Amino acid sequence: MSPRLAKAFYLLLFLGTVSLLAPSCHALKKGRKTTYRKSPKKSATNQYRQNIVKAAKKNLGIRYKYAGNTPRTGFDCSGFTKYVYAKQGFSLPRTSKAQAKVGKRVNLRYVEKGDLVFFGKRGKVSHVAIVAENKKGNVYVIHSTSSKGVKIDNITTSKYWKPRILFARNVVDSNIFARNH
Repeated sequence: MSPRLAKAFYLLLFLGTVSLLAPSCHALKKGRKTTYRKSPKKSATNQYRQNIVKAAKKNLGIRYKYAGNTPRTGFDCSGFTKYVYAKQGFSLPRTSKAQAKVGKRVNLRYVEKGDLVFFGKRGKVSHVAIVAENKKGNVYVIHSTSSKGVKIDNITTSKYWKPRILFARNVVDSNIFARNH
């Protein structure tokens, strides 16, 4: 064997041994578990969610009015959600039943600010509220109630609201997608 060929042979042998001993970057990435973090505090979606809650809180104390959809006349539940979302440039249908078909269904444990929670009996939607906060298993919503107008309630501890919870929907992300496309 020529010295040149021997040198090439030993180099290939060396590289082969090294590649067996040291896993490639690809192999390291494959073995790593993927973690999903919350979106950064400054993300566009999070900013919309903050703004929705801020706009909703500006209407605390506004009286209830059947079929009402402005602060001047008063709000019913879906008129309130439609109004608040419109202030952020989002379009929602007028009724709670129609709003219940928008966006993506979310487990109540994972709701975020700005998501909608729907209430009713026997699967029939009769009320809607905006999530203001989900903190340590307590979900606080802002909604227009027939008894006290626009107010904040903890629905996870409420004897009235908790048994009426049907489901929650993320309508923020779907509305952002519609706005940007």
